[in-house]
Amino acid sequence: MVEQNKKSNLAALTLGAIGIVYGDIGTSPLYSMKTVFAKEHGLLLTPANILGVVSLIVWSLLIVVSVKYVTLILRADNRGEGGIMALTALALASVGKSSRWYFSLMVMGLFGAALFYGDGVITPAISVLSAMEGLEIATPAFSPYVVPLTLILLIGLYWVQSKGTAGIGKWFGPIMLVWFFALAVMGVINIIKAPEVLEALNPWHAVLFLSHNHWIAFIALGAVVLTLTGAEALYADMGHFGRKPIRVAWFFFVFPALGLNYLGQGGLLLATPEAISNPFFQQLGAWSVYPLVALSSIATIIASQATISGSFSMTKQAISLGFLPRMKIIHTSEEEIGQIYIPVVNWLQLTAVVLAVLAFSSSDNLAAAYGIAVTGTMLVTTILTFFVIRYGWKYNLILCFIATGFFVLIDLAFFSANALKIFHGGWFPLLLGAGMFTLLITWKRGRELVADNLEKHAIPLEDFLASLFIDPPIRVPGVSIFMRGIGDGVPHAMLHNLSHNKVLHERVVFLTVYNLDIPWVPLSERVRLHELGHHCYQVDVHYGFKDEPDIPKALEQLSSQHNFDFNVMETSFFIARQTVISTVGSGMARWREQIFVTMSRNARDAADFYRIPVNRVIELGTQVEI
Repeated sequence: MVEQNKKSNLAALTLGAIGIVYGDIGTSPLYSMKTVFAKEHGLLLTPANILGVVSLIVWSLLIVVSVKYVTLILRADNRGEGGIMALTALALASVGKSSRWYFSLMVMGLFGAALFYGDGVITPAISVLSAMEGLEIATPAFSPYVVPLTLILLIGLYWVQSKGTAGIGKWFGPIMLVWFFALAVMGVINIIKAPEVLEALNPWHAVLFLSHNHWIAFIALGAVVLTLTGAEALYADMGHFGRKPIRVAWFFFVFPALGLNYLGQGGLLLATPEAISNPFFQQLGAWSVYPLVALSSIATIIASQATISGSFSMTKQAISLGFLPRMKIIHTSEEEIGQIYIPVVNWLQLTAVVLAVLAFSSSDNLAAAYGIAVTGTMLVTTILTFFVIRYGWKYNLILCFIATGFFVLIDLAFFSANALKIFHGGWFPLLLGAGMFTLLITWKRGRELVADNLEKHAIPLEDFLASLFIDPPIRVPGVSIFMRGIGDGVPHAMLHNLSHNKVLHERVVFLTVYNLDIPWVPLSERVRLHELGHHCYQVDVHYGFKDEPDIPKALEQLSSQHNFDFNVMETSFFIARQTVISTVGSGMARWREQIFVTMSRNARDAADFYRIPVNRVIELGTQVEI
């Protein structure tokens, strides 16, 4: 019975992984082959080139996705969590804060995360737009409506984000299973029509293609990488599904379907070269165009949903790790803790996606912008993995170089080929990534400057309490909780309260929140209590970057573990609201300080973020210069 339940659970998780994890890479056949042979690339549509391109695609999927990501990278989990932010935290923990590599790795990880946001804009735009372009194959009369229909679908998708995907999410797996089945069937049909395409399984055709075409082949690599987009997603979603279901889904369903379809498209082009105008929608003939448009539209919406959810998850992790200010996070499901909605991210991303669709207006043009962000993130992932396996897992140095060096060369080749696209649209995701990177690094540095300022003027807590109770103030019934930063002395809110109200509650709690570089903190390790004397206590609450901050719940846990009576309605929370002021000095550049001040002023209220009842909060202002 236990074994049966395990198999049933694996099947359910595998189906879920097919629906969520592989949506992006699963919709790549819509535009990849067409883009490789685009006229501006100058690649002739000859049988040798077709076999070479298909061979390059199949072996890229095998080496980059199957070996690098599914076999190697999935092993680099941060307590079960994956993704660029989790990997960065793991790499930083592996080398230690005293390492000369620490700052460089942090910057590199942030840059990879920033590129993820740029990629997150292009993916929905190119996926849905390429699906709508299938209508042009049915009849050119639909051409003027492709962009408007794309915008309607995308706006509708972002509009329903606040409702959550719990209801429709259960259909993602079955729908994408149908999609991959359709890809495989279409591939087999076209392989039967041109069985000579199976020669592309021989990697020698890829080698010949690269050696004979030289510069043109190098340019083609920038389009071949489109078949690999979404590889990062399978690593980022490891925490949701686990390593085994993702591997089972890839090797038994996704990879065979993609391989067959790319072989089938190659066979179609060998038999019918004029199908290059849009080989995906011409695989079965004119009768299939409308059904394929309908199915691909649904598939691309699911792929876009995975990207949007990934952006929400990435932002939440960045907030927890101290790289972004607190934002409003709405939980859209009572059962699934990972289903969240962040309004600011949602609407900013929609704005960027709409601009991308309007500016580029076709999947061919968007393909020119696509790839550089993906390959940049891939390269960063490989480099971070080296530091994890070398310093975290303590593997032999030569083995580490061999294991990651090979993939660094491949990533560099793809990244270099895509760098040629910078002036043809590649600047767009890079610009988005650079903007996001600036925000991430500015917030991190700004918080360090604020902490330095507070520490410089801090009054040691123990010394203050010792002097305070020589001639103690009047004690009043109840509990007062003063939020206290890491390394702070006496909270400013306490000084202001004593100065203005001249009283102290019967019990005083200094509460410090620690955000750790791990995904989850066990409940048994979440809350720590230290007695300071005179009914004063220091309470430390620890959260991982995937945990949900909830101070009242943590205090209830404190009450049960340490016999500390706590009633939220008899408790006053004193919070110092910091007003950051930019000054001329040795901090950051003035323009960065202004960005930090703006972000600080628009950050979500601490009480709201930590779920503290607003009617129990007393805010006292303080100014901090940076």
